[in-house]
Amino acid sequence: MTKTISSNGAFPTTRLRRPRLNDWSRRMMRENQLTHDALIWPLFVREGDGAPEPVGTLPGVSRHSIDSLVDQARYAADLGIPAIAIFPRINPEDKDEDGTLSGNSNNLVCRSVEAVRAAVPNIGIVTDVALDPFTTSGHDGVIRNNQVDNDETVAMLQQQALVQADAGATIIAPSDMMDGRIAAIRSALDAKGHQDVLIMSYAAKYASAFYGPFRDAVGAGKTASVVGKETYQMDPANSDEALREIALDIDEGADFVMVKPGMPYLDIIQRASSSFPVPVFAYQVSGEYAMIEAAAASGGIDRTKAMLESLMAFRRAGARGILTYYAAEVAEILNA
Repeated sequence: MTKTISSNGAFPTTRLRRPRLNDWSRRMMRENQLTHDALIWPLFVREGDGAPEPVGTLPGVSRHSIDSLVDQARYAADLGIPAIAIFPRINPEDKDEDGTLSGNSNNLVCRSVEAVRAAVPNIGIVTDVALDPFTTSGHDGVIRNNQVDNDETVAMLQQQALVQADAGATIIAPSDMMDGRIAAIRSALDAKGHQDVLIMSYAAKYASAFYGPFRDAVGAGKTASVVGKETYQMDPANSDEALREIALDIDEGADFVMVKPGMPYLDIIQRASSSFPVPVFAYQVSGEYAMIEAAAASGGIDRTKAMLESLMAFRRAGARGILTYYAAEVAEILNA
């Protein structure tokens, strides 16, 4: 590289440190911004009343009663967070092999959505469409002949999406990774008069080790030994395949697409955001959150700085929005 020498012989004339010297100039030249408008807050809901139940593997995260969930939704709206995402912990006695409760309009998710919609009418409500919280196996679909049956599962997902939309969900978020489910769900929603309900597809969801604390939170940690989730979730070694998955879901009617997990797949977020004219979202999953918390608890990192830096990485990679358990805390900091 050729050195740039000034007219008086001093080196160098180009000093990239100059704009970094002051806070005001650093803020002016900042290429990406983290705002509360980019945040979606995942919340866990359970049956019954009483105080929130801490999730042992997710410090600072709890399972809420419906009343407590409504309080959290109000808090999110007050902070300027545009949407919450609801994930249920279904009582074991209400589960079965096929997850049939998922399509029942009186299930925990639907009652939660109805309560939040009535109390906080202007907040976005994202609902997960997959069978794993409802199945005894913990799989995202029904098992037939020792494998997850794609087409039978898709039919159940259509019904699950419909009851959630009927309850007042504004964003249906299929996380199951079945083939063809976006087109099927879009068709079912439109036929029922829910043409304005958005679909956020978990388009590139990897078979990841980073989901463990989430499965603990929703009680879906036990999976059938005869078939693994790698038969429908993506191989962590693949990136071109992710673009094929995303392209298919967009063609089938997805309004937004999701990459999950987030931090280990920043390259996928960047490729997707550069390749498609559709908003790309990232999920900072439970394992990512738990790692930051563990490192901070040991004194190894500055928790607040690491939290904010990790979210900025998603924005820098091109994520329009971020699902993160830090949403409320970050919104408080941004609003200060």
